[in-house]
Amino acid sequence: MQSTDNPLRRHARVLVAALTGTAVEFYDFYVFATATALVLGPLFFPASSPQAQAISAFMVFGLAFVARPVGAIAFGHFGDRVGRKATLVASLLLMGASTVLIGFLPSHAAIGFAAPLLLCILRFGQGFGLGGEWGGAALLTVENAPPGWAARFGAAPQLGAPIGFLFANGLFLLLGLTLSDAAFRDWGWRVPFIASAVLVALGLWVRLRIGETREFAAARDAAPPPRVPLARLFARHAGAVLAGAAGVVACFAIFYLATAFALSRATTALGYSREHFLALQLGANVFLALGIVVAAIRADATSPRRVLAWGSAATVVLGLVFGTGLAGGAMAAFATLSAALFVMGFVYGPLGAWLPTLFPVDVRYTGISIAFNTGGIVGGAVTPLAAQALSEAGHAGAIGGILSAAGLLTLLGVTLARPAAR
Repeated sequence: MQSTDNPLRRHARVLVAALTGTAVEFYDFYVFATATALVLGPLFFPASSPQAQAISAFMVFGLAFVARPVGAIAFGHFGDRVGRKATLVASLLLMGASTVLIGFLPSHAAIGFAAPLLLCILRFGQGFGLGGEWGGAALLTVENAPPGWAARFGAAPQLGAPIGFLFANGLFLLLGLTLSDAAFRDWGWRVPFIASAVLVALGLWVRLRIGETREFAAARDAAPPPRVPLARLFARHAGAVLAGAAGVVACFAIFYLATAFALSRATTALGYSREHFLALQLGANVFLALGIVVAAIRADATSPRRVLAWGSAATVVLGLVFGTGLAGGAMAAFATLSAALFVMGFVYGPLGAWLPTLFPVDVRYTGISIAFNTGGIVGGAVTPLAAQALSEAGHAGAIGGILSAAGLLTLLGVTLARPAAR
């Protein structure tokens, strides 16, 4: 077969458009997660105690996960009625603008309680925009995929995660190596937020140059879209929403425990320097990309459902060693982070191909967006907050149990879910 017939080449613009948006998503979220672990507590909250400031900062971090299902409903409505392309452009604009504005916020010392209030508003805006991002990006690829390529095409937005992580982590590492601690606290932490404008501009440029997905266009030509996709979704597919939400919990739990929480614990209780642990995470990020690629290939060879089940079982095992691995020294910490992110590839990589199978085209954007972002509340907001609380209470050894529970919940969702009638 000639190279020009390769589906990856033939649909390169679509794949890049999906990847770019989710790279911005994970860049924005990891920038906020890293800033939460390092500086946001002391800068934006009253000086009561370091522990209270850290928990307050992680609560604001979790606010975006509450906003994401709200955004999923709003963007899903228009994505199922108007189309995937226009909705993706709007979600990226809102997400990017919120992130850039965080970089210009004054601190609590400058404007008092208005500072955390504005931070909460922009964090909510970030999450609201993100609520429509992943679902649209996944559909952009999967609904354009040729037969037998759904998981590999669906992995394109998933690969945005390690790319966004790489840029965010690398920029924080570079700032940490070149700035003093005082300069980093004063202004250096703002640079990654403001710099996201470059990625957003690139993402918009690519997305404005693509067309509508084939499956959505065909469905729109065959019948008018539902007036209220959300109502039809819950009337006919409520069970699929619950199963899909459970199916994404593990990927969020692994990512935020292995990144934001691990960085916070390592630079406080475990005594690592910020730059040392960021470098460990940067190296481990390679295994996330590797896991996504391997999982996507296996999912097309077998099925996305089977690969997700494998990843869920591996998450349960990972939880048994996660807490002790982080505390076992630099090499053990690196091995733990690498294993965690590789396993995440197996519970994240196939999601783009698996979730769309649970819903028909007319409510698919709404369905997968709500499922993905509702699962994100449990996996991405509750788990880091619970881990931080356990750590502060002196029960760090129990943190791995959170991962094991997340793996069991995802395994349950994947097992119970059934494909929608075509």
